[in-house]
Amino acid sequence: MTKYIFTTGGVISSLGKGIASASIGKIMESRGFKIALVKLDPYINVDPGTMNPYQHGEVYVTEDGAETDLDLGHYERFTSAETSKFNNVTTGQVYNSVISKERRGDYLGKTIQVIPHITDEIKARIRKAAHASGADIVIVEIGGTVGDIESLPFLEAARQFRLDEGYNNVLYVHLTLIPYVRSADELKTKPTQHSVGKLREIGIQPNILICRTEKPISEEMKEKISLFCNVAKTAVIEARDAETIYQIPLVFKEQGLDKIVLDHFNLRSRSTDLKDWNEKVVKRALHPKHKVTVAIVGKYIELQDAYKSIYESLNHAGIYNDTRVIFKKIDSEAIEKDGALKFLKDVSGILVPGGFGSRGIEGKIAAIRFARENKVPFLGLCLGMQCAVIEFSRNMCCFKNANSTEFDHKTKYPVISLLEEQKNVKDMGGTMRLGAYPCRIKAGSLAKRIYGKNRISERHRHRYEFNNKYRKSLEKGGMVFSGIYPNKDLVEIVEVKNHPFFIAVQYHPEFKSKPDVPHPLFRDFITAALKVKR
Repeated sequence: MTKYIFTTGGVISSLGKGIASASIGKIMESRGFKIALVKLDPYINVDPGTMNPYQHGEVYVTEDGAETDLDLGHYERFTSAETSKFNNVTTGQVYNSVISKERRGDYLGKTIQVIPHITDEIKARIRKAAHASGADIVIVEIGGTVGDIESLPFLEAARQFRLDEGYNNVLYVHLTLIPYVRSADELKTKPTQHSVGKLREIGIQPNILICRTEKPISEEMKEKISLFCNVAKTAVIEARDAETIYQIPLVFKEQGLDKIVLDHFNLRSRSTDLKDWNEKVVKRALHPKHKVTVAIVGKYIELQDAYKSIYESLNHAGIYNDTRVIFKKIDSEAIEKDGALKFLKDVSGILVPGGFGSRGIEGKIAAIRFARENKVPFLGLCLGMQCAVIEFSRNMCCFKNANSTEFDHKTKYPVISLLEEQKNVKDMGGTMRLGAYPCRIKAGSLAKRIYGKNRISERHRHRYEFNNKYRKSLEKGGMVFSGIYPNKDLVEIVEVKNHPFFIAVQYHPEFKSKPDVPHPLFRDFITAALKVKR
């Protein structure tokens, strides 16, 4: 019978429920169980696809083309679980489905209410994810914090789950904060007490408390938390700030969190010590032999979460290369103002990520020109690939003012243009080229050397594509089109000849990288950066 773990958060947001859920998944998977993870998001958007990165952060794309919360990226990086459209549930999806059913007459004239109709829909979607994955244990993360009005239907559904499935088939984990008051030199438990009290008012008694803290929690304090929160002392888990997020499964394992879960579910399994994870990932992340500085030239640099998967993929490549990757985050608009040399003269690699809109584009193009002319290893992703094509067209093929029709629909040289199937699209949400598509790799190319394969599959999220009318002209100028989507002859990978490492891709390889299995593009990008280290 499927077991369910619900992860909630209290006191403040951004405590790390996604990392905690993924880490629980990692240790339970290491125990031999098949796991699945689901994120419940309380916003009314159907998905985050139309949301500004400053509002939401990164939009993570699954194999089947769902635009989802960035926490699904943590789930896939920490575990072998593959997420899909079933693994991210939003308030918008739930209400859209219930209202559609009401309009069809599915409820036979009943008055539609939050309880039971909305909560039943939430529970049905959790069970659908469980069924689709065939998992032994499903970990359900509830977005927001306890006390938020938006989260109440999800919390009520979680409460009902124990009534439906039975006490020993449902477990509640609550992530909370133990703040350190510097003026008093004390840790304070009161916020945690209030948070758990609020959760109990809703009808949920947590089985496990994960306490975020910057200082060690004493045994006396654990006893106090246990007493006031009605949680066993052994189930009060200390989660101090770590040097790397990949330590967290080891921290939980060391405190016996997996044993608490197994005992609650009456499950037996083989013992494991996560030795490979510790040796291949954590130790190499904490004690690298080398270091290298890489520039990320983006439009949303101010927000850490906007490029979450990219930063993690670079860290994975660093782990593989026994290297600490130092990020130099550069706003592309600053390059437009002060020039590329000021910001890029001391970096060993330049990465230009994706994005939308004309703001900062000329700064990205200037950064790419600097990388090409100064032989600095370069990796372009999605919009970064499109900017690489624009830069090459302007400066190597004499197509003056070449551009994308996204930024200049009257450009004389539209080297990047709207996909044919996008021309009649009216709705913005979920209508881009999304999800996994195959790509054929050209023999003898840098891409072939990196991947070691003739065919690959990568995840996409874009509306604009290279304009094939200019392929021959750019090839004569020295650009190599090394990856093609065969079904529609679309360019997926471009390279530049006579350069130590210059490659750009239309897709998002960052969505398929793991700390113990880095994506080959990021892996070899860091390898190349080490060779030209400045």
